[in-house]
Amino acid sequence: MTAKLKATISLLALNVALGSGAAFAYDQGDIVLRAGIAKVDPDSSSTALSRNGTTLPGTDVSVDSNTQLGLTGTYMLTSNVGIELLAATPFSHTVTAHGSVSGLGSIEGLDVADVKHLPPTLSVQYYPMPSDSKLQPYVGAGINYTIFFDEELTSDFKATPLGDGSIDLDNSFGLAFEIGCDYAVTDNIVLNASVWNVDIDTEATIKLDSGAVIKTDVDIDPWVYMVGVGYKF
Repeated sequence: MTAKLKATISLLALNVALGSGAAFAYDQGDIVLRAGIAKVDPDSSSTALSRNGTTLPGTDVSVDSNTQLGLTGTYMLTSNVGIELLAATPFSHTVTAHGSVSGLGSIEGLDVADVKHLPPTLSVQYYPMPSDSKLQPYVGAGINYTIFFDEELTSDFKATPLGDGSIDLDNSFGLAFEIGCDYAVTDNIVLNASVWNVDIDTEATIKLDSGAVIKTDVDIDPWVYMVGVGYKF
């Protein structure tokens, strides 16, 4: 468990201990829209790179983190069960290579590509507290569909003997799990903190102008952290 996740869970537990109220209520048919700062923090790993079907031992790639505007909307099916859609402005990531390649030398720390993605996620949420509690912790589980676009090889990669080409990342379906908490500051305005763990797997394919093809399977599997405010309709 990461330090960030431990801190978030501790905060939620403290709120559970302190928070309760009367005027605020989550009822069937309510809609809760939330917006805030969302960080995608990949726990990435990959298979070894392959060139024209031949594995290049000791090589792999990693994916860096990025922060954007996060948006969620929840429709309450009952006072304790909701359906949530997670959206965001496009996240941007750099794919970095590691290891060395025979005939090319070290590729450690070589930025290979810049990519963008959108991670719409549909989840069912459970709110265990009474509907009139100011504090509304919740857990959720659902399906993520990640769309990759604007994939481009970096100038650093193009400057290597491999030369120019194009890169493509397959879109991904995967499971997503969530823990979060709303705290009512008025009858309609809430503060929110939430954490997701998302299964994102993709195949990256580089087609070089020389005709060579480089491939790797990448497990991005990010933690997504969001803090923000919401409005209950």
